[in-house]
Amino acid sequence: MTNSRLVRLFDECGQSPWLDNLKREYITTGALQGILDTGIRGLTSNPTIFQKAIQGSQDYDEQFRQLTALGQSPLESYWELVVKDIQDSLDVFRPLYESSNHSDGFVSVEVDPNMAHDSAATEHAARELDVRVDRDNVMIKIPATQEGIPVIRTMISEGRNVNVTLIFSLDRYQDVMNAYIEGLEILSAKTTGTLSGVSSVASFFISRVDTEIDKRLLQVGTEKSIALCGTAAISQAKLAYQLFAQTFSGPRWATLVRRGARVQRPLWASTSTKNPAYPDTLYVDQLIGADTVNTLPDNTMLAFNDHGTPSSTIESDVDLAHSQWQALSELGVDVVEVAQQLEAEGVRSFQQSFTELIDALNVKGLAFQQ
Repeated sequence: MTNSRLVRLFDECGQSPWLDNLKREYITTGALQGILDTGIRGLTSNPTIFQKAIQGSQDYDEQFRQLTALGQSPLESYWELVVKDIQDSLDVFRPLYESSNHSDGFVSVEVDPNMAHDSAATEHAARELDVRVDRDNVMIKIPATQEGIPVIRTMISEGRNVNVTLIFSLDRYQDVMNAYIEGLEILSAKTTGTLSGVSSVASFFISRVDTEIDKRLLQVGTEKSIALCGTAAISQAKLAYQLFAQTFSGPRWATLVRRGARVQRPLWASTSTKNPAYPDTLYVDQLIGADTVNTLPDNTMLAFNDHGTPSSTIESDVDLAHSQWQALSELGVDVVEVAQQLEAEGVRSFQQSFTELIDALNVKGLAFQQ
């Protein structure tokens, strides 16, 4: 598959396509290796993905039955099920991790989303999960809530890999990058070794931004507002990439580069189009650039490999992105409020998936005991 569009995305454009899905069947059938062979270079998971995987199949029943028999609670069992899938997929990606000089081949697993607004609890959970998974190519997912920012700094300062999730605003993205750099500086001060063993991505959510802002633009209802529909998410991502380029340059960053530091790559998440009027590869085609990651749900991965366009686009029409983004506030769309709303909804959605799954495991566990 050397000429696949996913392979070309990396070889020609410097973007790493990762899969935004995980289920045990992928590992047991060898399908994950097959997906990797098409050009996928990493994998992300979240509580919603695991809810669908565990509730949507019987692949976990045998292990869960054993755990229940051992007296494990539904919550303890959840983490056993998840850690097994994560470790097994990390092992599949390990050869790529080695052959890419530790720049790809990562698998991300999220801390308990119920702790998203508790710094101390998130820090404890993140460290514990990293130790428990015990693989060099794991990334621990930490939400970019205000309370998550100090945890990101701490985890990086301890040399751990972090996937920062649920970023919806440019201001918060800057906070995330600053936390990464500060974490590296702390680590640099306490070690004489290379910093190249630390990797991080910052996950900027895309489609949800358009869904919410389009709704507000349609409510404004003018010709100008309607013309802006479908532009906000891509405009914001292009501005985010400009911030990325500015932040990871200059003397402060150069000092860390001399110690082997890697940039914290922007990761475009939530890249399946929610609006059927938009092309199904819109949020891949328009956001391609060097040192970026795009994490693709299965359908978007297949669509891009079938008819996507591997061509660098993230730095094109930046002036237009600026003017379109500026026009939103002129039309009364408060992008700060949108970001706050989407963050709250994102955290709540993951919490709901997590809680529903634990409840379902509880019911299933009781049935096993009868």
